[in-house]
Amino acid sequence: MKTKIPPPIVTLVSALVIFFSRELFPNYVFEYQSMLSIAIFISGLMILLSAVSLFKEKETTVNPMSPEKASSLVVDGVFKYTRNPMYLGMSVVLLSISIQFNLIGGLLIISLFVAYITVFQIIPEEEAMEENFGEEYLSFKRSTRRWI
Repeated sequence: MKTKIPPPIVTLVSALVIFFSRELFPNYVFEYQSMLSIAIFISGLMILLSAVSLFKEKETTVNPMSPEKASSLVVDGVFKYTRNPMYLGMSVVLLSISIQFNLIGGLLIISLFVAYITVFQIIPEEEAMEENFGEEYLSFKRSTRRWI
């Protein structure tokens, strides 16, 4: 793997940067902001937890630092729509935090999060999955988008 930083830690650091950089960006407040933020937060958690649940159901590793240990390829449920629902869920959670605390700065940080996760986590995972599952993974890769 190109990174040694677990994605949940990258997500946490991104969330903290979104929160603590809020004074550097214009503040946008609108009606139902908190309700929208909570709804998006719950959606992000549901995406993430549904992916974890499918991994557990298939008895394969959830550890993003060791994709070569995957024992089966998960292609159903939320994986029909995205190859990386856990990272998508993390991004959606970051969006909810951005809506609540720092919309402009948050969108910038989310863009950096997506770029970082793609380069240092997803691409190496894809290489490991191709090695582990060959044509089965390549077929999945052709039929399902990386993010959304």
